[in-house]
Amino acid sequence: MATTTVTELASSIPAKLTLNGSANANEQQKPEQQQSQYRYTHLLPTFSQDHYPPLTPFEHTDPGQRALSHANPRAFLDNATRVIEITPNLGTEVHGVSLAQLDADARDELALEVARRGLIVFRNQHEFIDAGPEAYLEWGRHFGRLHIHPTSGHPQGYPELHLVYKDGSSTFNYELHDSLSPTVWHSDVSYELQPPGLTTFFLLSQPTTGGDTLFTSQVSLLRTFSPQFREFLKTLKAVHSGVEQANFSRSGKRGGVVRREPVENVHPVIRRHPVTGEEALYVNRQFTRRIVGLKKEESDAILKLLFDHIDRSGANQARLKWEPGTVAIWDNRVTAHSAILDYGESNETRHGARITPQAERPIPAYEGLDLTSDTV
Repeated sequence: MATTTVTELASSIPAKLTLNGSANANEQQKPEQQQSQYRYTHLLPTFSQDHYPPLTPFEHTDPGQRALSHANPRAFLDNATRVIEITPNLGTEVHGVSLAQLDADARDELALEVARRGLIVFRNQHEFIDAGPEAYLEWGRHFGRLHIHPTSGHPQGYPELHLVYKDGSSTFNYELHDSLSPTVWHSDVSYELQPPGLTTFFLLSQPTTGGDTLFTSQVSLLRTFSPQFREFLKTLKAVHSGVEQANFSRSGKRGGVVRREPVENVHPVIRRHPVTGEEALYVNRQFTRRIVGLKKEESDAILKLLFDHIDRSGANQARLKWEPGTVAIWDNRVTAHSAILDYGESNETRHGARITPQAERPIPAYEGLDLTSDTV
């Protein structure tokens, strides 16, 4: 099938290209010269015209479950030189641990710790980042079935790797340019029947400043509501839709491809984590469209309250400032996130790769909630 490359869609690689965090020494070189010197050219996005069938259900066993039986479920941190809590509610930063050297038991322990903390940031992971696509796939498959995104760019021959890419002349991200704020909180592809669990993301090229990522804890967000309201939310289910994302691509943006027809699925508004048992709010402004069984005005009012709370609740948020060699791993079941698009005027490149294993179908916090139909 035909494949369109990022260089065919964009007229050039930008004048300011940051190579894994290090500025290009010669900003006046021609675009083709810059691309030839870019060490991650093989990971630039392509947009194949392949078409994939609908995803089929599968049985997921969370690796964090195995870690619960380990003598020390946090043994993978034993050799860390620093372990810092980013905020009380969300996020841990780790130094001195090499992801590339973790064995199967350590990866299980990592999955459990990410479930508990929501987000773990590992610094100085150049060995992991430079290991290449085959190593990325091997890593991701430990945590679940790898998701192939229906519309995003991917490296040539590796559709399981989702790429984000924005430079001075083009963007292949899902961006809302007609909004006052480009911040779009979401849990990745929550419209799938079995959305992602543990996700790994890193930048290959980044602006000198800006391009941070915001995260929020959907667990601590939920806890801020009154007990009565939390119990009410547990009885609700909502439709998550991939239609608008597909239409965005069909309009010619982001690469213009839709490789799998968009789906809508019903998920609980409050889900339970299969390993920790923690309850988390599970709606997001990007993909959640309506609450099943409520009249439109009722659904809109409740979702607006929840979305606004996600947007504004700084006490439940953490901000990741990227450095060369940084790898972020988060649990999509208990967090939401948004890129910060504040670097556009610099014309610098932000090029990232995401490894996205799917997990179980969301488990309702309310055991009596029926997810088999669109009606209550």
